[in-house]
Amino acid sequence: MKKLFLLDGMALIYRAYFALSKTPRITSTGFNTSAIFGFANTLLELLRTQQPTHIAVVFDTMAPTNRHAEFELYKANRQAIPEDLAAAIPFVFRLVEGFNMPIITLDGYEADDIIGTLAKQAEGRGYTVYCMTPDKDFGQLVSDNIFIYKPARLGNGAEVLGVNEILEKWGVTDVKQVIDILGLWGDSVDNIPGIPGIGEKTAKDLIKRFGSMENLLANTDQLKGKQRENLETFAEQGLISKKLATIQLDVPIELDESSLEIREPNREALEPLFAELEFRTLGKRVFGEAFNVLDVKSTAGTQMDLFGNAAEGSGDLSVATAEYVPPPAGRSVHNTPHEYILADTATLQQELASLLSQQRFFCFDTETTGTDANTADLVGFSFAVEPGKAWYVPTPADRDGCMRILEFFKPVFEHEAIDKIGQNIKFDILLLARYGITVRGVLFDTMLAHYLLDPDTRHGMDVLAENYLGYTPIPITDLIGPKGKNQGNMQDVDMETIKEYAAEDADITLQLKAVFEPLLEEAEAMKLAKEVEFPLIYVLAEMEQCGVNIDMPVLRQLSTSLATDIAEIEKTIYQKAGVRFNIASPKQLGEVLFEKLQLDPKAKKTKTGQYKTGEDVLLALAPKSDIVKDILEFRQLQKLKSTYVDALPMLINPITGRVHTSYNQAVAATGRLSSTNPNLQNIPIRTERGREVRKAFIPRDENHVILSADYSQIELRLVAHMSGDEGMLDAFAKGLDVHRATAAKVYGVPLEEVTAEQRRNAKAVNFGIIYGQSAFGLSQNLGIPRSEAAQIIEQYFAQYPGIKKYMNDTINFAKENGYVETLLRRRRYLRDINSANQTVRGFAERNAINAPIQGSAADMIKVAMIGIHQAIKRQGLQGKMTMQVHDELVFDVPKSEVPVFKELVEEHMKNALTMSVPIVVELGVGSNWLEAH
Repeated sequence: MKKLFLLDGMALIYRAYFALSKTPRITSTGFNTSAIFGFANTLLELLRTQQPTHIAVVFDTMAPTNRHAEFELYKANRQAIPEDLAAAIPFVFRLVEGFNMPIITLDGYEADDIIGTLAKQAEGRGYTVYCMTPDKDFGQLVSDNIFIYKPARLGNGAEVLGVNEILEKWGVTDVKQVIDILGLWGDSVDNIPGIPGIGEKTAKDLIKRFGSMENLLANTDQLKGKQRENLETFAEQGLISKKLATIQLDVPIELDESSLEIREPNREALEPLFAELEFRTLGKRVFGEAFNVLDVKSTAGTQMDLFGNAAEGSGDLSVATAEYVPPPAGRSVHNTPHEYILADTATLQQELASLLSQQRFFCFDTETTGTDANTADLVGFSFAVEPGKAWYVPTPADRDGCMRILEFFKPVFEHEAIDKIGQNIKFDILLLARYGITVRGVLFDTMLAHYLLDPDTRHGMDVLAENYLGYTPIPITDLIGPKGKNQGNMQDVDMETIKEYAAEDADITLQLKAVFEPLLEEAEAMKLAKEVEFPLIYVLAEMEQCGVNIDMPVLRQLSTSLATDIAEIEKTIYQKAGVRFNIASPKQLGEVLFEKLQLDPKAKKTKTGQYKTGEDVLLALAPKSDIVKDILEFRQLQKLKSTYVDALPMLINPITGRVHTSYNQAVAATGRLSSTNPNLQNIPIRTERGREVRKAFIPRDENHVILSADYSQIELRLVAHMSGDEGMLDAFAKGLDVHRATAAKVYGVPLEEVTAEQRRNAKAVNFGIIYGQSAFGLSQNLGIPRSEAAQIIEQYFAQYPGIKKYMNDTINFAKENGYVETLLRRRRYLRDINSANQTVRGFAERNAINAPIQGSAADMIKVAMIGIHQAIKRQGLQGKMTMQVHDELVFDVPKSEVPVFKELVEEHMKNALTMSVPIVVELGVGSNWLEAH
């Protein structure tokens, strides 16, 4: 089916801007990106859910139109466009162009007229057309094949209006009567005068009675009083108004079907745009989890899949929660009965502590001066034990006074028999630890609960409250202002305001817990929550509190060395190019490579005429040219220096002298942990210079060492276990080099005759299969013809039929159930698995194959971490778990405890899950992380 979407660009931009006007998105440079962000979200949601075959975005121009000629005051009363919105419009144009979508304008004609003309032409050619706009005027265009598509807003789904919906909405018998109603009613926004004294309801009633404006004006004798007088006096004005409200269908423009076809986005245009706008999550939705704003600013990333199935800010519920119907929206602290109590005296605080000590559970939340638990100070804390009622306990700025109040509550926080509930409770646990309080008891974290229910969407309390409780919490910006250098501090907020805000947090979190518990049971995720995700909070909190020691002299030396190497390779590039230029400029680089050096006569350009110089382009060229290899190395060294070597010293905590990364349980949809400040998962390991960064991670003193424990080929072992493939199981059982064994099978040669190149190819296939890699992807990766890559994959599946069957079975399971599961039943919901759009569906299918494998690996190391943590406590050991990076755990261990730690760690890692293949853990000890690894 040919499915054309025509987007009313300016109307959608305005809509996006004002939808976020109360909580605008501001970049670190102070630029308001609300309109661009909202427009981008709408666009991605449209592509994800509707799979159009053709699309265009239509805009007005500044030129006057025939409506201005008809009526000089047309649109004269329009307010000036907000400055933030005006500044955003060029970025929206760049966004649309980056998605390879046509922008259509025509001087003298409004977007409405262009859309109307194209819609009717497309209908005549067999298209189903959707006019995407919030504009009511478009009701006149609707037919059997033309619809209005009103995008989702404020948690409500998208609305599609056809003939029946328009007739019902406007109370008419013919959609063209919408024009008559608009003519009578007028439009204050466009300064269409209409008939004085006639509003929406009267206009509808009159057209329902008389059928048209012309017939109404011919029969004014049937009316009375002022209404009749106005109609007769302003008849001509009414007819002009009707003409102004009529969408023209004869604009001199032709439907160019080929130019409207959906195309893949232009990575080189969008990545830097997303980086400039700080659209981190949007970048990941389009380009995959590896997208990083800082990475993009220094170099283009590797090729990733397009159109992730996360729906940022859309409010969509997952398959697991599809049957849950939240209360109607619109509730808030202003219209919802509640009792929020200020406990600001010693007597009230002691009474509250006594009450809490008698509870089986309580919900709590802390208010602080900042968002870093390792440096922020406590401003107060709140409690809730029943819906609609909560307490807020303010604390003074001086530490001694704060500690005196905390002493009342220390026993209940540390009481193991009282369950603790919170939203992102790890933050609160970390903060209280700095005040000498060790939180104990069974935990329930609403953020993680929702993450298990719907891992692809957002898990902030505000969006959860709106989606599941129909409740809009008090925005933090109401208390301290919008983000930026002028943002205030919680210590400066008046007590009544902060009491309402803080108590509401505890109250709403408690209510969310009541909603999520049955949903976790329904999704069969409660066991995973109680046995893995919630207990892991304590493990990660202690790791973050402990931090890791950094060797500053090593970083300084490495920074100097890298600077020298970068300068040398820069000179080499200039010599080979025969000209000095800005290597970091894609434009200048493209001109040197493809015009001066003529490296690729078929070099592709972006729509702006600039040569593509992304990493994928350069990697394909590298085997043919030394200068391209040098440029890739230049980019790599620059990124290494700026992102890690020079950045790590700035992350050292001034109080502890250590780096305290923050582990995120609710970011990666597969279940893997991620980390920030620094991002440990991205510290390079594949290159020699990259590995040197690990030399800077050292033990706490000379009496300690770093111990590293790394799962060996855990994902491939999981593939073997989950697929039950006999060949793969046999290779692992015999302790063979699995890549060499794979090469021997694929190439039909004895194990001992496998060449290095054959093993390399087999390794690429082994890991590529996990990510659903195609023959094209493998050919790009290995630099071999696609036909050869296809042959290798075909032979691979012939030798490992169990793996092929596993992949097919997994995709079929996903198509039938809408999700896939890990060994511990962690679900990844795949909303697009049955999509008619091949690109979107293909992405979901690759996720279906990968998620159970990567997710099971994540589950496995999490179980191991919990077991190791508990064993360390149980045995009273002094060593600490300090880092988790992919399949590796890192420990800071007293030298005397090394033998005990080696045995303990290996036992828990090997036995975390019951497997049908041997699990190998590689252990190492050293004076730094690199030496240990």
